[in-house]
This record gives sequence, C-alpha cells and structure tokens, in this order.
Amino acid sequence: MVNPGDPVWAHASQARVRRRLLAAAAAAVPGMALGHGAGAGHAPGRAAARPALACSAAVAPDASLWLTGLDEQGRLFVQQRSLEGALSQSRWTQRRVLDIGSDRVAADGESRPKIAFGPNGWVVIAWTQPLARPYTGEIRMIRSEDGGRSFSAPFTVHQDRQIITHRFESIAFDARGRLHVVWVDKRDAEAARKAGKPYVGAAIYRTVSDDGARSFGPDTLLAAHSCECCRIALAPAPDGGLVAMWRHVFDRNIRDHAFAPVGDLSRLPGPPARATEDLWALDACPHHGPGLTPAQAGGFHAVWFGERKGLQQVRYGRLTESGTPSGAWRALPDPGAEHADLASSGQRLAIVWRSFDGQATVLKAWVSDDDGVNFVQRTLARSTQNTDHPRVLAHQGRLMAVWRTSSEVFLENLA
Repeated sequence: MVNPGDPVWAHASQARVRRRLLAAAAAAVPGMALGHGAGAGHAPGRAAARPALACSAAVAPDASLWLTGLDEQGRLFVQQRSLEGALSQSRWTQRRVLDIGSDRVAADGESRPKIAFGPNGWVVIAWTQPLARPYTGEIRMIRSEDGGRSFSAPFTVHQDRQIITHRFESIAFDARGRLHVVWVDKRDAEAARKAGKPYVGAAIYRTVSDDGARSFGPDTLLAAHSCECCRIALAPAPDGGLVAMWRHVFDRNIRDHAFAPVGDLSRLPGPPARATEDLWALDACPHHGPGLTPAQAGGFHAVWFGERKGLQQVRYGRLTESGTPSGAWRALPDPGAEHADLASSGQRLAIVWRSFDGQATVLKAWVSDDDGVNFVQRTLARSTQNTDHPRVLAHQGRLMAVWRTSSEVFLENLA
C-alpha cells in the first residue's frame, strides 16, 4: 500500500490518488498503521502494534513444505508439513527457532524472510535487517548444507556496506543450481545526491552464488530507477535461468512494471522490457509488488496492482518470453483485491489474493485449468484477525494457497 512515511511521499502531487489509496488501505485493513513496509493490518478496534506475520514457504526436495517467519517473540523460526496424501491429514511440526544472533528481521507486508532449496542439500534463508537510519537495511542470510538440519551464522550478501537501502530481496535457485539474490538498492541514488544530481527512485541490483551461498559474485546493476518499496517477482526462464519483474519508474514518473533476465552477469544493463502499460503517474510507492510464473503456451502469466484511467485494480495478463504484454489484460473479479500472487503447473494456474468485505479479511482464488483462458473463482477462508499477504505454491502438479493469520497458517489445495 502507499507509504506516507517514505521521503518520496513528500513530493507527491496527485492529491486525488493519495486520498483514494489511503482510503483503500484503511478499508482493506482496519486500523492499519501506514508506514514503511506496511501491509499486515489490525482487526477492527485494535490499536496495538501489528504482529510481524509476513512469512514465506517453499517445498523441499523430500516433498515437505517449509515455512519461515517470526514468532510472537520476534524470533526467526522454521516449521514443516508433509505434502504426501491429503492435506487434511497433515499438521505443521513444532516451530524450530533458528540462531541468528542479534539480527533483526523485517517481516511486514512486502518485506519478509525468504527460504529456498537448491541441490546438494543446500538451503538458504534470507531477510532484510533494518539499520539505524530510516528506510535503510542490509540483506542477511543463513545457509545449510545438510537439508536444513543445521545453519550457518548470519552473513551479509552484498558487497556494498553503506547505511542505505538494500531491501526487498528475492531469492531463487535456477535450473543449474545457481543461487540468485535480487534486491532494491539506493547506492546510485545516494551517489547522485552527494553529487547534487537528480535521481528518480532506487535501482535493482543482483548477485549470484555458484556454491550454495558460500561465496557470491559482485553486486551488479540490473536496472536503474526502480520503485522503492515493492517486492520483486522471480520466475524460471526457458533457458534454465531466471527472469524478474518489478515496479519501475518510467518517464514522467509512470509507475508501471519492468521485466529483465537476471542470469547473465556479463550482460550490460540495458533498458528493461516494459511489462505493463497502465500509465499510472504517481510520485509515491504503492507497496504492492507483482507476481510472475511461466505459461504453458510460452511466455509468462503476470499479476499486478495499478491505476489505469482512474481505476485502481489488481490485473492479470500474459507476457511474451521477452517480458512485453501479450493480449488483453483482465481485472480480477473483486474490486477490493490486493496483494495477489500466482503460480502455475503445466496448464494449471492459480491466482490468490485477499480483500476486506467490511467485517473480515477474505482469502480468494481464481483457478484455471487451461493456461489462463478460463477461470473459476473460489472463496477459501475469512478472518477477523491480523493477516499476512497470501502466497500460492506449485509442486508436482499441485497448487496450494498459504495464508498466515494471528492464530494459524492456512493451507489449501487449489488444483
């Protein structure tokens, strides 16, 4: 959602957009305290600080589902659940608290701890650690070589150690077993500020490890002038590498989305492909990143939030293999939809989102069995508690929705 606490907000001139975004945020999440990284809200009448519910899940090589997040004491934990047989017959294991020393973990809205599994028993968990100055951070990580039975001490991924923005990281192993880390970075904006030169937004940086996070290559610029506070979507590419999609700042401060491959570090960064064409002119960050997944017929499925001709919606569309729009986009069948995610498995595609119905936050899904041609809408759950953004995962033809509330982690088969 929009972030009034970010310095970029001070320059906003679109008063109408500002009022609508703040009203939508308040309606979608009652009692929500809008600040940097906002996203998980309060149930009606609650005035206390939000619990840090933002979590991530991934499927391990043994077909168990792993979840990582913060517990009620702010400690980083993992827990598992079997995916064999019916989900109704499995239960989450007891949480295992991980030793990360004195590190703090950002776990709110678009910023959350991440977990990824690679070959050779490699497991990595990454997070943003907030630093002393507002809106600054560094990307931290722990690694395992024994399938997650034990983990290393925390370490910083990037080489740049300025007290600036290194935040909103995304991580994934590619088909060749290389670990990619991609994040929002403000080193170039800081250099421009010191030189007295203008610089719009932030930048997308990346690094790669070939040895399961024992070592990393250099910090490499992927694209200049990204939005400042939206999550980055990663998806597997046909060549075995990865592609990324993120909210970008185009000419005239248009906050559409960009797309680029992330695997070839020898490639000089050129202009990224333009993935969406909403033409949303906004001098602020909506805190609302996109989702991306491969399409069976080629190219990618994408889901994003934007404003087009005065109408704010979450939209679904197809992208070509190079990341440009393909065909017409469609709005999700819920005007209150927010923070959507999607995943695919062959012809199957599922989009999940949450919305507020005036009394509770509702988890919904849009499911397709024909590669996004037709969809069936489902209502999966509702909660009057604090909730995280939903996620959808794919594993061996199965698509599953994961949604954390204050009291449980909801898991549902979608297709």
